[in-house]
Amino acid sequence: MARKDRLARIRNLGIIAHIDAGKTTTTERMLFYTGVSHRLGEVDEGSTTTDWMDQERERGITITSAAITVEWRGHQLNLIDTPGHVDFTAEVERSLRVLDGVVVVLCGRGGVEPQSEMVWRQAARYRVPRLIFINKMDRVGADFERVLEQIRDRLGAVPLPLTIPIGAESRLAGVVDLLGMRALRWDAESRGAQFEAGPIPGEMAEIAGRARRQLLELVAAEDEGLLETFLASGDLEAADLRRGIRRGTLEQHFVPVLAGAALRNMGVQPLLDAVVDYLPAPDDVPPARGVHPQTGEPELRPADPREPVCALVFKTYTMSGEGGRGRVNFVRVYSGTLREGATLLNPRLGESERVARVYRAHADKKRRLEEVCAGDICIVAGLKHSRTGDTLADPAHPVSLEAMRFPEPVVMAALEAREAGGEEKLELALAHLSADDPTFRAAWDEDTGQRIMKGMGELHLEVLEERLVREFGLQVRVGKPQVTYRETITLAARAEGRFARATGGREHYGHAIIGVAPEPRGGGIVFANGVGPEVIPPEYLPAIEEVIRTGADSGIRYGYPITDVRATLLGGSFHETHSSEMAYRSAALTAFREACRHAGPILLEPIMMLEIVCPADAVGTVHQQLAARHGRVLGAEVQGDTQILRAGAPLSRMFGYATDLRSATQGRGSFTMIFDRYDEVEGGTGP
Repeated sequence: MARKDRLARIRNLGIIAHIDAGKTTTTERMLFYTGVSHRLGEVDEGSTTTDWMDQERERGITITSAAITVEWRGHQLNLIDTPGHVDFTAEVERSLRVLDGVVVVLCGRGGVEPQSEMVWRQAARYRVPRLIFINKMDRVGADFERVLEQIRDRLGAVPLPLTIPIGAESRLAGVVDLLGMRALRWDAESRGAQFEAGPIPGEMAEIAGRARRQLLELVAAEDEGLLETFLASGDLEAADLRRGIRRGTLEQHFVPVLAGAALRNMGVQPLLDAVVDYLPAPDDVPPARGVHPQTGEPELRPADPREPVCALVFKTYTMSGEGGRGRVNFVRVYSGTLREGATLLNPRLGESERVARVYRAHADKKRRLEEVCAGDICIVAGLKHSRTGDTLADPAHPVSLEAMRFPEPVVMAALEAREAGGEEKLELALAHLSADDPTFRAAWDEDTGQRIMKGMGELHLEVLEERLVREFGLQVRVGKPQVTYRETITLAARAEGRFARATGGREHYGHAIIGVAPEPRGGGIVFANGVGPEVIPPEYLPAIEEVIRTGADSGIRYGYPITDVRATLLGGSFHETHSSEMAYRSAALTAFREACRHAGPILLEPIMMLEIVCPADAVGTVHQQLAARHGRVLGAEVQGDTQILRAGAPLSRMFGYATDLRSATQGRGSFTMIFDRYDEVEGGTGP
């Protein structure tokens, strides 16, 4: 009973949002009202707890996800504040992989913006239940009903308002609590720590009554017993209402919505209550699913501290410089009890890892623990080889959880050390940063003899450059950012590869026929075996598949990675004594690359989705600018004297667009841009 009660009082949740929706401000208010911090951290003042990096405080944005633990109403909330900028989408992705619930922060004026849709889709992919906090209801142009409509249309969700604003913009006075049918007003003197409940204002009575009725109808439909009670009495008891809301939230039939203005300290306590009441505990979600690393048989790991240990490393971070040195790993414990000094198996590497220390996370600080039980999130020090996405398991009961997948980088730049003898230090620093960030790559370009760094955008590369300077004490020179293209094919083709020669003191033989065909956009590299064991023995198939996947990295015509290709092993032969993995690798790679060369190779480029906010009198000029950059407006929305344009454009044409937009709108325009897809370069020619 004690174990079950402990699990029921844990909430692993993340805060996700479009940039500038007020996500970090909302998080800071949560910390203040739960007593974790004794001052209100402000993004504009650079005094936030979760944005602890110097760059975050200077830029006023979140760059790296921060974990922190708070308590509310006797519940432990493991809270992860994630970045809103698209360049740092990997931070959102790996956090969602281990979270049980999410608070999505929307701006009362901006509503559902491009990155809002992206993080929503990420949460939906992991089947994570969500709450929505419509923030900034005090902003000019804030419109609660319009945002609800956007939630329906753009997110495809059913919004269930639990609180509605009393007034809006400068007239925002509080919220109506639809469960208790009362008005909540916050005290400015206590910075929102105190609030009072009172009668609903007369002008809000009809609106609140209608919203309450809609709430009851949606919740009653979740349960036959609730429906019978509602039809008989026209109302539901508070406990029954909460039970119905929780059930509908966990089953994702609807999404509870709350209103507020975090900067003015309004609406955050009801949001904390909703997290406790409606988001899942670790034992509300299905057991973690994995496979046995040797047999491939399915394995389940329920949230039980008495089960064998199973945990997932969802983030690594390298500390360097004055703030400390070393590498720590953020871990979600799915089953068992993780203790200091434990030796665990990393199935990907087939090696043991020793847990030196276990800590409770508090942004850039940590508190030492002796053990962490199933359902919890912690920091582990001492792991030497594990990286993001690795499983840690009891050696006697091994299991591999599904690995994480991250988007490929779309921007690259040349990088070199300014100082003589700095190359070795730079190589080591880049290895640390690559291990920390799954969307960052650093490698030598054999054709140009340059070191190339790749990332998700200009800001991403800029931040990484600053980390090299500040944290690792390096002086570096970075070239102009360029687009990372992809290559693919348009036709089906086949080719044959044969390797038969003596090397290393023995004969080697391998023979493979590979067919290639186009895959749909986003399909990646797909391998299929079309031969029986009498043609090529099964033990050589992994080597053939591996060499095709690694061979796809070096391109067909231009040297860019190959994607969206199905490669099928169609035939070949083997020799009883001379066949070897090395020979089949050589034969398969030759066949694959030759087949691709005859399959109509073309070049793909990243296409970005833009949302442009501009004054109505500048729309014509903005259209012309986009057309000149090969962009296309896909839709428009009018908000007063402002227009919001949705458009698509090649990333290669968007460098420097911010300056042009500011010029065209006299500084009043702004835009956000997220990666949408790869598509054919016009004419299919080189960049």
